[in-house]
Amino acid sequence: MTAAPPNGSPLFGRGSWLEARRIGDILRKETIGGILLLAGAVIALIWANSPWSSGYEALRAFTFGPQWLHLNLSVATWAADGLLAIFFFVAGLELKREFVAGDLRDPRRAAVPIAAAVGGVITPAVIYMMFNLQSGAGRGWAIPTATDIAFALAVLAVIGRCLPHAMRTFLLTLAVVDDLLAIVIIAIFYTSSLSVLPLLGTLVPLALFTVLVQRRIRSWWLLLPLAFATWTLMHASGIHATVAGVLLGFAVPVVRSRQAGGPEAGPGLAEHFEHRFRPLSAGVAVPIFALMSAGVTIGGLSGLGTALTDPVAIGIIAGLVVGKAVGITAATWLVTRFTRAKMDSGFAWIDVFGLAVLGGIGFTVSLLIGELAFGPDSERDEHVKVAVLAGSLIAALLATVILRVRNRTYRRIHEAENIDANQDDIPDVYQQETTTRPEPA
Repeated sequence: MTAAPPNGSPLFGRGSWLEARRIGDILRKETIGGILLLAGAVIALIWANSPWSSGYEALRAFTFGPQWLHLNLSVATWAADGLLAIFFFVAGLELKREFVAGDLRDPRRAAVPIAAAVGGVITPAVIYMMFNLQSGAGRGWAIPTATDIAFALAVLAVIGRCLPHAMRTFLLTLAVVDDLLAIVIIAIFYTSSLSVLPLLGTLVPLALFTVLVQRRIRSWWLLLPLAFATWTLMHASGIHATVAGVLLGFAVPVVRSRQAGGPEAGPGLAEHFEHRFRPLSAGVAVPIFALMSAGVTIGGLSGLGTALTDPVAIGIIAGLVVGKAVGITAATWLVTRFTRAKMDSGFAWIDVFGLAVLGGIGFTVSLLIGELAFGPDSERDEHVKVAVLAGSLIAALLATVILRVRNRTYRRIHEAENIDANQDDIPDVYQQETTTRPEPA
């Protein structure tokens, strides 16, 4: 990592080349995942509003699983509780790696995206409640607080090929912290009943899993049963089972052990698991969840008008489009105003605002919280789906306009400096860095 300037840590500093390359690899995978996610949502909408909509509902309601474990669940529930646990496992791995061995291990650099994520959670919740104080639907306050990692990164990767890697790192960290806050909210505010014994029982397989991974054991036939047991007991406790995914991700060590050569010997177990599970998360788990959750029967223009005039839908759209943009930008400004964190001279506040607007793409976790808040297949849940889709689409279009303009600006800068924005060669300054400093695992 490059040294911070003496007057403070830059908000969008260059960071290390190896970190930028790793973020680029993640973006390429998330781009494909974002396309598959969008495809799943579009198929669900078309299917739910076609003459074959009964088949879609029958598929969502089809149940399977061992009854003796109380896991005879519908396909929709398996997608929300089971597949999303994989999504949050990968998010936990990424978050831990960023703060243990990534560029964000510097507290001054980590403070900015963390503060931005907090601002991007609080402000949309406040805006939602402003529209729903009298509607009796306050339970949905957390719906517009989550940023969808796959969608947001996919949009940024497509429209921002010349944007600096540091902006992508910022968005990735913001989205991961945002989802961590969302899972904490789910665990605290959307747990209707709590069974203490299964919750305590969760600690046993989780502890065994932790011991094994801390000893750098990778055997799937040992780890997978323990992970499934942790998920099963968490599901039985009443806390949403996706919390188990985050806890399992946090248990995995980031750096290599001393016996294996330490950080200088190469990537640790967390990066190994992330490499293995990210394609499964972005390419299978999240798209299937979108397919099972985004299907809403609109009922023509009249039905769409009814849904969008519901205070719940208005609050969600306003929270995603306005709340995210204002909350993230304001929190970033406050951090740079009252702390030592500084914004790099090569960046403008319009870049921050563009990323903040892009943070309003809330899909996966927003749909999940909507189901928890109002119950699946309820009329309010249908309105939630319409609002989340509409708000995310508006945020994506607005961010595209802003960031495309900035992308052209950075392309002109690159051309003026005779730099090919699409080249894969490592700049000399970064080559010197990698020969003197190995990548932290």
